[in-house]
Amino acid sequence: MRITIDGVTTEAAPGSTILDVARQSGIDTPTLCYGDTLTPVNACRVCVVELEGTRTLVPACSRKVEDGMVVHTDSERVRTSRRMVLELLASATDLSTAPDALAYIERYDADTRRYGEEALTVAQAVKVDNELYVRDYSKCILCYKCVEACGVDHQNTFAISVAGRGFGAHISTELDVPLPESACVYCGNCIAVCPTGALMAKSEFDLREAGDWREEEQTEVDTVCPYCGVGCNLTLHVQDDEIVNVTSPDDHDVTRGNLCIKGRFGYRYLQNRRRS
Repeated sequence: MRITIDGVTTEAAPGSTILDVARQSGIDTPTLCYGDTLTPVNACRVCVVELEGTRTLVPACSRKVEDGMVVHTDSERVRTSRRMVLELLASATDLSTAPDALAYIERYDADTRRYGEEALTVAQAVKVDNELYVRDYSKCILCYKCVEACGVDHQNTFAISVAGRGFGAHISTELDVPLPESACVYCGNCIAVCPTGALMAKSEFDLREAGDWREEEQTEVDTVCPYCGVGCNLTLHVQDDEIVNVTSPDDHDVTRGNLCIKGRFGYRYLQNRRRS
């Protein structure tokens, strides 16, 4: 198939999305709720583009290409829509640990104070109920990525779901029980996909609280998880000669960015082992 995107006609494989073609063409299209390893849920709407012949803007992350499409990814209408979405998100949530969102706000010149100090927010206390990760829902933008990662896309634990409707919608455990009483297996795959830091490893949270999280100084070391024979790839994030975080690459054919509790959090024995 052939589609025209931002004035350039290009070939597109059947089944690909507008976002796929945009990336193939070197067009940087913003996304927040989209993940390469997740099913698109069309929640954040910052990836919308203008498609000639349609009344509304369409989400690039999920709209399949059709032969002869004419797409505009950076028209004034698109930029206005993205700017409004970012202003609404910034008025309701704390985006201080969401680097992509902050970059988009600057890129589209969004006025984060547009709706005033009295705007409805989701501000609330941080939930710290275990030693592995914390939940700060004041930073949650309801992108649903954690729900997908915990559900059919990856873990199939279904410990995370969306409760409530409208303004009352929020991320919750199943039946809204405390996390330690839920089905959570503490794999941390929800942390890996969270774009805003609403879900964060406690090691990172503690360092940030102490003002000692220095990501720009951290080094990354790739290795293989030592706990079993599956062969999951790990990326160790090291600061001051200590491992402060563990991730896994999305493009690894074994993990696809996912790990178990041992792979993601088991590194602590390196710092805590007894020394003679």
